[in-house]
Amino acid sequence: MVKMVLKYFLVLFAILGANSGFSQKHLLSEVHTNTTRVYVGEPVEVSLKIYTRTWFTSGVQVQNLQVPNAFTILSNSFSISKTINGQTYAGVEFVYQVFPYSEKDMVFPSLTIQVETPDEGDYKGVKRTLKTKSVSVRVRPIPFGFEIDQWMVTPHLLVRESWSGNLSKVKVGDVLERKIYRKATQTLYELMPPIKWDTVAHVSNYPNRTKTHTQKNKTNFYAERTDVMRYLFEKEGEIILPEITITWWNSEYKKQYKKTLKEVRIMVQPNPNLGMITSIKDSLALVKANSQEVGIQEDETFSFMGLTWKELIAVGLAGYFVLKYWIKVVLFLIRKITLKWHLFYQSESYYFGLFLLSLFTNESKKERSFYRWIDCLKLDEYTLSYYKNHFCDDSEAKIPSSISYWKRSRKIYLAHTSKDYPIQNNWINP
Repeated sequence: MVKMVLKYFLVLFAILGANSGFSQKHLLSEVHTNTTRVYVGEPVEVSLKIYTRTWFTSGVQVQNLQVPNAFTILSNSFSISKTINGQTYAGVEFVYQVFPYSEKDMVFPSLTIQVETPDEGDYKGVKRTLKTKSVSVRVRPIPFGFEIDQWMVTPHLLVRESWSGNLSKVKVGDVLERKIYRKATQTLYELMPPIKWDTVAHVSNYPNRTKTHTQKNKTNFYAERTDVMRYLFEKEGEIILPEITITWWNSEYKKQYKKTLKEVRIMVQPNPNLGMITSIKDSLALVKANSQEVGIQEDETFSFMGLTWKELIAVGLAGYFVLKYWIKVVLFLIRKITLKWHLFYQSESYYFGLFLLSLFTNESKKERSFYRWIDCLKLDEYTLSYYKNHFCDDSEAKIPSSISYWKRSRKIYLAHTSKDYPIQNNWINP
């Protein structure tokens, strides 16, 4: 009796297991990375794909992705398809950008995916659960020669500086504000190091609020950072603010790049009212104490290929005027070429060519072509005998079929006149 019960449960378990396997066999998940080794701050693109041999009856729910020691951004998601063993699978792809901020190796963890899809041959959606495989990516240490606090990875970096105040008219006690703006692609503002400001004798440095911003859209993302420094000049004479070198690792060309802002020389003039310096210092110190970074981690502001709507309008207008210019050029060339062809079709050269082609036809066609040609010439008499008596080697009353013969006679004619005789379109040779 016990044996029969045990056998019954084993059979039931096998049947249930077989049904569970059938309900999952038409589902497939894949996880891929675009690289297996990166530097700190260098993004890894992780692609998560979920396929079904039927279709999805509701949205795909993916577990929230959290990678230790890394920032993670879902950069895009879209529908895909794939053919496996002759069968087409419908799918959804999720693309993540993962930025390691530690030298510890990253592990893209196994994710739980909730889907709703019908079995093959059915139409009713059934909730199912998939598990993805984990993927590891090695994080390499910062290359030798880089300062850890100045390390940054980006394929493209824009650097720009600006000043508030007149650098040529500075007195003791004056304050000048300097801004250094950086815009880097394929990174986050959290991974952009601050500017390293040097201290200068007789000048007090007071950092102001740093502005940071990361913008992400479906095609690109970039980070912006503006570092601000206020200089208080405390003594007259020439002040030299040393050059500032900004370095970064170019992830596209795999080497170090740098941008140098040249040194700034300022001649500080004396100021009789020196008692104000103490109050200025107190005010700047208060600003320094209250200054903090203002950051926006993600901004869904409209952008296309990294361009804002204003930049797109500017590019569109420039493209419109360029296109308009080239359309005018093309139309001008078409008119010019058309005119040349029209003049050619009415020229003596054109009709002479037709005459040469008619030399291998019957006498009637040769004669018509001959008279059509000489209509374009400047002759006293438009007859075969007249033409042959003046420009040919013989005076026979027939049209020879030799091309060289007529080319030679035409050459003799052209020697007597330097230009074609105008065509009389409405005149018929008698």
